[in-house]
This record gives sequence, structure tokens and C-alpha cells, in this order.
Amino acid sequence: MDAATLVGPSTDLADAALRLRSGESFVVRPVRPQDADAEQVFVRSLSTASRVLRFHVGIRELAPDQLRAMTQVDPRRHVALVVQHGDASGPIVADARYAIDDGDDTTAEFAIAVADEWQGHGLGRHLLARIVEHARRRGLRLLYGDVMHENRRMIALAREAGGHFVRVPGDATLTRVVFDF
Repeated sequence: MDAATLVGPSTDLADAALRLRSGESFVVRPVRPQDADAEQVFVRSLSTASRVLRFHVGIRELAPDQLRAMTQVDPRRHVALVVQHGDASGPIVADARYAIDDGDDTTAEFAIAVADEWQGHGLGRHLLARIVEHARRRGLRLLYGDVMHENRRMIALAREAGGHFVRVPGDATLTRVVFDF
């Protein structure tokens, strides 16, 4: 597994350079509305298994309303980062986000997806640490994400990052990762 080294700021949402031990470089930055096409290409490029693990259903691409929701975010309620390979003109290879729950401004749900060819290289670990720290600094009390039982990588990553697990009522296929602050 490659270790990821952040070259720029780590806990704010400013653009930052990220370099793997292997020398591969990336840009981590907030998602923008003009990322819609690149975000759709990213989702389409995920394997069927990766799309199911991320969205919990076998989609091929994002529906227009989903795509808008993922790229036209209200930064007061929805924090979304993308990782581009190489520089800011490279393809999106990872996406991480959290959205504050309606009716509870202290709780948010998170999700992460990493392109199949970049899984196991440290991008998910970096993104999870970054959104957890951002949520903590923002004053959230709870960050959670529902993970399919077979998503062993995400479960191990969340455990390593200090998350704990609870049952998802009424759904035997999911476990909920919880970060309490």
C-alpha cells in the first residue's frame, strides 16, 4: 500500500497537492458545478462492484438530479472533495463528501469512492481523515456512513480511523460507521 503525503493544507478545503510514495501526484479540491461531466465519467468508470459498494445499488451512471446534487453543493450543508490524477486537468479518481442531516445540524452522513485502479494506494485513507477532521473542526457531533458488509476495505479503513460500528435498523446488508466528536 502506498502512503499518501499531503503537500498542501490538510484540514481546510483549499486545493492541495497529494503525492503517493510511488511518486504519483494528485490534486485534492472541493467539487465545483463545472465538474458534472467529469464526475459522471468517474462514476461510469467504476466497476459494477465499486458502484454497488458506493451507492448500494447497481447504477451505471448518476441520474441528472443526483449529478446536480453531487456537483452543485451548498457548502454550508454539503462538503464534497474530488481527487484528480496529475493536475487540475486530470481525471477525477476519487470523491469524498459529507452532507449535514436535515433537522440536525450536528450530524452528517459521509461517503467515499475511489477508482478501482487507485484503491489500496492511500487515497481513501487520506480523504476519510480529511473529512473527519473537517467535520470535527466544524463542530459536528456525529459523522456516519452506511457501509455494505462485504466492503471490507472501507470497514478496515474506518476502524483504523477510529470509527465504531452499529447496526442499521431494518437492513441486514449494512453496518453504520460512526465517528463521535
